[in-house]
Amino acid sequence: MKCLIIHGPNLNMLGKRNQTHYGTLTMLDINQLLTDTYPDIEFDFYQSNHEGNLIDLLQGSDDYDCLVINPGGFAHTSVALRDAFELVSIKKAVVHLSDIESREPFRHLDYLKPLADVYIKGQKAQSYVLAVKELVEKHLQ
Repeated sequence: MKCLIIHGPNLNMLGKRNQTHYGTLTMLDINQLLTDTYPDIEFDFYQSNHEGNLIDLLQGSDDYDCLVINPGGFAHTSVALRDAFELVSIKKAVVHLSDIESREPFRHLDYLKPLADVYIKGQKAQSYVLAVKELVEKHLQ
């Protein structure tokens, strides 16, 4: 099984960001956690702070069995990212490290949420682990 992990804007700064919301692990720690937890899955990891790069990744995701995206702040602002996510034909998950619905009101709207096969929020790094687990289960059905 091949899985694409997409980290959106500012996730390259994990470990330096508010640890109450995002936890203590870095993005590289999260990547390693996934690799260690699921040794039989081939992961490709990408991070970008640029909306167009994320859209390009989504548009090129057909070679994968599943994908997980943490769209970061673009979840609340980007109709273009939402439109690209809608076109993804493989099983897909949206994750957020923090519980966006219990934070500032502008974070409550997530344009990608209604399109996701799996949606996990508020579990810090475990959000990714749980999303992959659910995607694997859906892939096997």
